[in-house]
Amino acid sequence: MTFQPFWFALQFLTRIPVPVRVDFHPSVAGRSLPAFPLVGLLIGAVLAGLGGLLNGSPPAVSAAVLLLSWVLISGALHLDGLADCADAWMGGLGSRERTAQILKDPHVGSAAVAVLVTVLLAKFAALQSPATLEAVLWAPVLGRSAALALLIMTPYANPAGLADGWLRHTPLSMARAVLGLVALVCFWRLGLAVLLTALLVCWAVRTLALARLGGVTGDVCGAAVELVETAVLLAAAL
Repeated sequence: MTFQPFWFALQFLTRIPVPVRVDFHPSVAGRSLPAFPLVGLLIGAVLAGLGGLLNGSPPAVSAAVLLLSWVLISGALHLDGLADCADAWMGGLGSRERTAQILKDPHVGSAAVAVLVTVLLAKFAALQSPATLEAVLWAPVLGRSAALALLIMTPYANPAGLADGWLRHTPLSMARAVLGLVALVCFWRLGLAVLLTALLVCWAVRTLALARLGGVTGDVCGAAVELVETAVLLAAAL
């Protein structure tokens, strides 16, 4: 029972097999939110280990294998959120109602394709730099920490949405403690510039979501994961 929130977070955020399948319940889902960064650390550890095995391979080949593995581990969950947000922000034309309507549309438009290609290309380029070896471990942690921070520090824009029920059961003090620990560790391992880059991107996503939607949604959190990960890799490479 104690590990149920972690197993739920793992099966929700990744395609990694879990030893115990946890059925959805708002209380379990809510208590799983502080485990999001831990799931990110597991993803980062897998990628960092794979990067070590690929040491000595051509940089482009190594980057391609890492990026493919990254997408497969997450099941493209956050890329889907990024695509939805790209279409909604471009097609919403400043209208909150139209933006929310497009977010619910399962079809993919040209804005989504352009943003997805750009983000994946940026990750691919950054992963070819030896300077991103450490960042590969911590970028997934910071990405999922950004999603956690947005959920607990920003109004939820869709009261009927899936995550709204989760937030009523989230241990906020534990979530804040986890975020503080992540910030300290990433400051120590990656440096102030990379950490500030992640915080700036998260703040920008929050500001845009508040202005356009009045809060965040699951798609917005998914977009934040991808954008923060990309920003961390680029900042480390630079």
